[in-house]
Amino acid sequence: MIRYSIVTFGCRVNQADSLRIEEELRVRGGVDVASNQADIIVVNTCSVTSTADQGARQAIRRIARDNPSARVVVTGCYATRCSDEVASLPAVVRIVRNERKDQLVSAIGDVLDECDRPTVSGASATTAERYGEGEGSCGAAIQPGVAGRTAFTLRVQTGCEERCSYCIIPDTRGAGRSMPIPDVVREAERVAQAGFRDVAITGVHLGSYGRDLSPSSSLIDLLRALNEIPADVVFRISSLEPMDCSPEIVDLVATSAGRFAPHFHLPLQHASDRVLARMRRPYTLAYYRRLVDDIASRLPEPSIGSDMIVGFPGEADPDFEANLAYLPVAPISHLHVFPYSDRPGTEAAVMPDRVHGSVIRERASALRAIGAELSSRFRSRQVGTLRLGLTLEDGTLVLTDNYLKVRVTAGLPRNVRVTVRIDSAREILRGTVVATEVTTASASRAADQALSFATTR
Repeated sequence: MIRYSIVTFGCRVNQADSLRIEEELRVRGGVDVASNQADIIVVNTCSVTSTADQGARQAIRRIARDNPSARVVVTGCYATRCSDEVASLPAVVRIVRNERKDQLVSAIGDVLDECDRPTVSGASATTAERYGEGEGSCGAAIQPGVAGRTAFTLRVQTGCEERCSYCIIPDTRGAGRSMPIPDVVREAERVAQAGFRDVAITGVHLGSYGRDLSPSSSLIDLLRALNEIPADVVFRISSLEPMDCSPEIVDLVATSAGRFAPHFHLPLQHASDRVLARMRRPYTLAYYRRLVDDIASRLPEPSIGSDMIVGFPGEADPDFEANLAYLPVAPISHLHVFPYSDRPGTEAAVMPDRVHGSVIRERASALRAIGAELSSRFRSRQVGTLRLGLTLEDGTLVLTDNYLKVRVTAGLPRNVRVTVRIDSAREILRGTVVATEVTTASASRAADQALSFATTR
């Protein structure tokens, strides 16, 4: 028996990668345990900021201190970008670069063999003990509730060729690579059959999906195919660059009768067109404004998240003031604020006109305050509305279609479809379950109720 633990940093793409690794470890007979009890620990790193690098180093050192006998395998963007640095950390026995991450479990087979401990009176484990009694060779397949997960994150694309001036990810992830549509559909059907009802579709540059395929395809082609699968599953579209969120995608979400959640993440990064140009972001504030205003007008209280970078080289006071002018009136439900961080090897790392650290901190604080106000307003508007959702944890938490977490009274297990009425938006959202086992076929009725309520408020 292999006792493993997985520590994941960064975005949903890394979460999806870790989920794939976990499935393969379970097929090998692995059992998920706390990191201080594990024989092998996979650390899946991010390198989007220096803070992400630091967090990975701290986590590995903490693992080595708390579990001196553990074998640590490190993968992800930080491990790819600074492999020698990572290899020098305590307890690290193997580095698996991003280009081999999909084959990580086979690449560390020798390490897993060392960790595979007997389970019965000192004897080697049998096949039944190792793999369980499930159907086929994947008797220990992932399912809702394993490692605390109720939703599934499915990576359909990796790599990026966009070359924003501040981003190192094209170097650590490589060129764009897409999973063919038939393979994605089969995988979506598989996880739906395993019991998952909420699936996030993600990629490093998701909007470029299909450009590398032959014949070429597109994200809207993939989403239309997923819309047709005969399964009770709701899809969430993970982070999209604004220029990739086409009218066709918005229209599909708006007319899908609940198959696609009204949940968008569209990183603006800055409200100054001058700074956007320096960042090599191929859109303007006016374009972004039209996009999110259109989404807000077509869907009842959609979740629209965004990212902002503060302190980018050359960000002058008038540039930052553009953020202060736009964000308070934007139809954004939540905001992630990132202080600019140099990534060696990027164009921005050698740009002049650096912003002082104290100014960056002040600006970040100002944007976070705006973000908190936007989230508060969004949550307050939900009071009295009916939202589709899925129970999480012990059944007392509901994740709504528009990406809110609502506490409800006990009585339901996890992974049950519900309609929840939101009753209160004080410190936390509280609500009442008014219907259970809502299917996507009936989702349009709840959506109509929500739309009717929104238009009469």
